[in-house]
Amino acid sequence: MPIDADRAIAAEPRSTEIAWDHKDVQLYHLGVGAGANPDRDDPATDPDELRYTLESRLHVLPSFATVAGAGMGVVGGLSTPGIEVNLAHVLHGGQAIELHRPIPVKGTAVSTSRVAAVYDKGKAAVLVLRTEAADDDGPLWTSDAQIFVRGEGGWGGDRGPSTRREPPSREPDRTVERVVRPDQALLYRLSGDWNPLHADPEFAKLAGFDRPILHGLCTYGITLKAVVDTVLGGDVARVRSYGTRFAGVVFPGETLRIRMWQEDGRVQVSVSAVERDDAPVLADTVVEHS
Repeated sequence: MPIDADRAIAAEPRSTEIAWDHKDVQLYHLGVGAGANPDRDDPATDPDELRYTLESRLHVLPSFATVAGAGMGVVGGLSTPGIEVNLAHVLHGGQAIELHRPIPVKGTAVSTSRVAAVYDKGKAAVLVLRTEAADDDGPLWTSDAQIFVRGEGGWGGDRGPSTRREPPSREPDRTVERVVRPDQALLYRLSGDWNPLHADPEFAKLAGFDRPILHGLCTYGITLKAVVDTVLGGDVARVRSYGTRFAGVVFPGETLRIRMWQEDGRVQVSVSAVERDDAPVLADTVVEHS
């Protein structure tokens, strides 16, 4: 079996030093739609948007943790001893981050990655790749990527916990729409995810799509920014954790419909593609906040 769960979990964690500055943060923010908020009269110069784009006012959207250091934690996890998989069978099934404190605009940290769990889903295996980042002042964030590997299940292992969460039966408290620009994937990939699936039409066809698709983590960032701007008063420091399941693809040029249900200390979210009859995009999505 290409995946040896016991060996992968027992493998020594891999650590590497990562660094970022305001240019990396600004590029990421632009990649998830900063400066193009349709709720603003002039989004490129609106003070609330300048917090994402102007270095003198900059704060860091917590989902930046998924690309800091070019997201090498996931890459390192897939090369862990005990894991030999065909990358064509790999899907990013879900993502969660826990923030231990606000991410600085400029920083250097040690990023440590390991396989935290391997689950047997029958027709697929699920790898939980955990990345923990810390600087001289202590922990910054913990990031869990849930990676589906098709065709690698069925060995009788632990199926893992269920994370399915139905939206509340009432109407959402807030609903916003965000247009994905035609060039969004081309811009977002400059933050480190160079998979040609998001840029090369011929490669996309080989993967079963008629055109390139948007990065799931780009949708992830667009959604968190919408929640921060709409419900949390634009204060990124209020975010404590953020998790989602990737339920469907997004094509550049489409419109995301982001529904939010506010509860005590958390926002439950669902995201769909407007032009495809509200086809699900993100599900089981929760932002916990102060």
